[in-house]
Amino acid sequence: MQIRSFLIVAMVFGAATAMAQTSHVGHTEGMDHATHSGHMAATEPALTEPGQGAFAAIAEVVKVLEADPETDWAQVDLAALRAHLVDMDRLVTGTQVEETVLPDGIRSFATGDADTIAALLRMVPAHAAELAKDPRWSVRATEREDGVELEVTSTDPATVARIQGLGFFGLMASQDHHRAHHLMIARGQNAHAH
Repeated sequence: MQIRSFLIVAMVFGAATAMAQTSHVGHTEGMDHATHSGHMAATEPALTEPGQGAFAAIAEVVKVLEADPETDWAQVDLAALRAHLVDMDRLVTGTQVEETVLPDGIRSFATGDADTIAALLRMVPAHAAELAKDPRWSVRATEREDGVELEVTSTDPATVARIQGLGFFGLMASQDHHRAHHLMIARGQNAHAH
């Protein structure tokens, strides 16, 4: 009886394995993406990440623009958005930062290769203006030939601790205005006019 049960289990497992191997859908050369998408939609959960951050940001903006009947396609400038996203990438991956802890905050000097410095000169002063909208701290950005200096200070000890904890990169990522900023760029609007 045990041998018979074992054989039945082995046969069922073998058949299931064979079916799984023959029905495996891989990504092969010349593959029909429409057919593949239809198959996946029926059997797989929908993925939400298009695979790369800048691509995902552009795809998200395109979806918003296409859903808005008021979109002025003659003004749309996705190339400008892409250029901004490249600057963001350079800021995060290509920047070298020397941070000085101050009694009331930090002073950061950000530099890098020529392309990174150009990105820093476009991004840091504009973002410093966004940071300065927060009344809890004082912000000063100074452009230099070899980079940008960002100084953020406060008279409140809790805010000083926050500034020092955030550091240069945390400060550049704070004040969650980035998505609205990206949509303005894509719509061909001056994102720093407000």
